Amino acid sequence: MYLYYSLLRPPHHKPRIAPIKKMAPQSLRPHMHATARVTAPAAPKLSPVTSRILPSLLVLGVAYTVGSYVKGQLSREAGTMDRIFAQQNTPEVEEARKKALQVEANGDPRNNLLNILGWS
Repeated sequence: MYLYYSLLRPPHHKPRIAPIKKMAPQSLRPHMHATARVTAPAAPKLSPVTSRILPSLLVLGVAYTVGSYVKGQLSREAGTMDRIFAQQNTPEVEEARKKALQVEANGDPRNNLLNILGWS
């Protein structure tokens, strides 16, 4: 109870506090140069239509770029493989392949829809 009353009554002496110097407002300080007070211009506001279309265009552009890169890589690798296999496609190798894969019974896997690299 004593603690409660001692907190509520005013102190008998004033604590020593250093005097506070009056300072000019931030924008009027004399040591600041005028250009330091200038704020950066705000970014232009985008219209609601632009704010909806711009991210979509960005995503489409990135998807197109990645797709073009992948297509170029696949065509380059397909060309490399075609050159390698062109050297090995002798009539003897083709006959052995037809027998091993049973082309007459199962069909030629080169003509399968899943053979994307062979579509060139």
